[in-house]
Amino acid sequence: MRKMVMAAGAVGAALVLAACGSGTVAQGPPGGDRNLASEDMRFVNVVKLVGVGWFDRMELGVQEFADGTGIDATQTGADDASPEKQVKVIQDLIAQRPTAIGVVPNSPESLEATLKRARDQGILVVTHEASNQQNIDADVEAFDNKAYGAQIVESLASCMGGSGQYAAFVGNLTAKTHMEWVEGGLEYAQANHPGIQRVVDPIESKEDESVAYERTKELLATYPDLKGFQGSAGTDVAGIARAVQEAGLADRVCVMGTSIPSVAKKYLEDGSIDKIFFWDRPRRARR
Repeated sequence: MRKMVMAAGAVGAALVLAACGSGTVAQGPPGGDRNLASEDMRFVNVVKLVGVGWFDRMELGVQEFADGTGIDATQTGADDASPEKQVKVIQDLIAQRPTAIGVVPNSPESLEATLKRARDQGILVVTHEASNQQNIDADVEAFDNKAYGAQIVESLASCMGGSGQYAAFVGNLTAKTHMEWVEGGLEYAQANHPGIQRVVDPIESKEDESVAYERTKELLATYPDLKGFQGSAGTDVAGIARAVQEAGLADRVCVMGTSIPSVAKKYLEDGSIDKIFFWDRPRRARR
């Protein structure tokens, strides 16, 4: 079987950076009171959407952080990856005045006014996967995003034998980090693998496995010579793989991208997914 699993790095809970006032980016006036006792703090992490394996895994980290610090730390989100719904979730949180809000944005631009309002009210704001976010105390990135995309496409090119057509998926066209991954991959392919061509602009899956599945079927019908797919949302490769498997193309089409074993396992086992990339922080050993 061609399947492989790669851990591409590790990132801790974003909200812990808000508590200590540090991070990779700090802009604008600082928000929040950093002198509160742990038992008086409340942190809320707002993800792109709830009910998917990627953010279920992130919630375990939030729970572990709460258990280890005594801080009231929880996770929430909307029922789909709509930027408008994410704005509404954060607006409702601001009225509750938590100590800190963490956000994995669906659209950094759509959140600027809302995050400014949060910081103006003294709430600490930390983002993840949003290197262009402005109204924040810190942004946490797991790695160099273009280099990560290049690593995926390097593996994809190897699987494709150094030539052929591929397509790239993102959760949302407004998702800054996803777009950096696929652009980094495209730039790497153009510079290092001239025989590899991306056939269309990034395809938007809405962070929905079923959408990725339907759009893959359309792509396979439109481009019958497609040899590869790059996925960005945690659910992309599962949806892509289902369409590839149903078309009987698992041995001819390479499928790779960001995901986690709980989402991709069955397709890794049957070879419909060739490799996944992810980052994680191992849970502390129990004493």
